Amino acid sequence: MGNSLQDQLLKAGLVNEQKVKQARSAKRKKVKQNPKGGAGDEAARQAAERARREKLERDRALNRQRQEEAARRAAENEVRQLIHSNRVVRERGDVAYNFTDGSKLKRIYVNKAQYAKLVAGRLAVVRQDDFYELVPAEIAERLLERNARLVLVLNRPEETPDEDDPYAEFQVPDDLMW
Repeated sequence: MGNSLQDQLLKAGLVNEQKVKQARSAKRKKVKQNPKGGAGDEAARQAAERARREKLERDRALNRQRQEEAARRAAENEVRQLIHSNRVVRERGDVAYNFTDGSKLKRIYVNKAQYAKLVAGRLAVVRQDDFYELVPAEIAERLLERNARLVLVLNRPEETPDEDDPYAEFQVPDDLMW
């Protein structure tokens, strides 16, 4: 069983010694002409190189995606920390402040001092996860730069009234409840 096919054919008498030597010589010449495997290996090498480049490109894209995701998470955590560290403690007050969150009308209860600051624009209402927090207007301005969807209420006082406004001389009182 250890005999090669050539030896077996030679013993069976199907080929002669000269044919076996000729076949071995041709095989040796072929190997010498293509020392590293020949044309078939060249195509395989090119395919392997192409696969390596494609894998490298996929790895770069995946790394870039992971870095973007990490940067996004870091920015979200930074915003969350900014809100948490600068929030104004909302004491359960008796004055309801109404605002909109998307298409829904929401209501938070604040005390009179906080209500006056909200109306004057010194406090703002921001959304943090599922809760609403009061933060100073300066913090709300910083949040607007990072994520405008989080700032729900930021009253800015009008600096120049319209010249053609027929109601300009009638001021709306700050304590008007609606």
